[in-house]
Amino acid sequence: MDAVKPKKTLVEETYDILIDAICTGEFLPGERLNQDEIAAKLNVSRQPVNSAISILKANGMVEDTGRRSVMVSRFDRDLFRSIYDYRTIVEPFAVRLAGKYLTPTDRQLANKVLRAGEKALTRGKLGELVRADMMFHEMIYSWSRNQVIETSMRTNWHHIRRSMAEVLRDPTAIVPVWEQHTEILETLFDNRPDDAAEIMERHIGNSYQSIINAVNDPS
Repeated sequence: MDAVKPKKTLVEETYDILIDAICTGEFLPGERLNQDEIAAKLNVSRQPVNSAISILKANGMVEDTGRRSVMVSRFDRDLFRSIYDYRTIVEPFAVRLAGKYLTPTDRQLANKVLRAGEKALTRGKLGELVRADMMFHEMIYSWSRNQVIETSMRTNWHHIRRSMAEVLRDPTAIVPVWEQHTEILETLFDNRPDDAAEIMERHIGNSYQSIINAVNDPS
C-alpha cells in the first residue's frame, strides 16, 4: 500500500512549472520574466508567481532587472565548476557504496530507469531526457544508503538539472550519455563497483566539458 502524498500548494506547483521551464531552456539565460504575463499564462494570481520567483531568486536561478521583472540568471562558470568538482568526488563514491547494498529489487528499478531513458531517446524531447537523467542519478544516490549524499546533492539539484539540460540539448551527446548510464549499471551489477565508479567519474567529467562547450558556443 502506497503512502498518501500531500497535495502541492499553488506556490509549489507554480515553482515546479517555472523551474522546469528554466531547466529545459524554455526560458533562456538572460531572458526577462514578467510576473503578470506568467500569472496570466498559468491562470493564477500574482501572489503564487511572486512567491515562486522569490524561491527561484534564493536558489540563484533568476535575478532582479530593476524594472518590475526578473531575468533568468546566466551560467556562472565558477559555480558549475564547483558543483562538478564535488560531483566528481561524491558520485563515484556513491557508486562504490551502492555496490555493497544492491538487491534484486534494485535490478528491477535499474531496468525501469533504463527503459525510461530509451523511451526519452526515441521521443527526443528535452524535458523527458532531463527527467530520465535525473531518475538515473537519484537512483544512484539512494542506492548509496547514505543520507548525507542524498541531502547534499538535493541542495544543488536545481543547478544540476539545468546543467543536464545543456548537455542533453546537444544531439551528439545524448546517446553517449545513456550508453555510459547502461555501462555503469551493468558493471555495478557485475559486482565490479570500483570499475563502475571509474566510469561514473569519466561520465561526470564528460558532462562538465559538454556544459563548458555549450556556454562557450551557445548557438
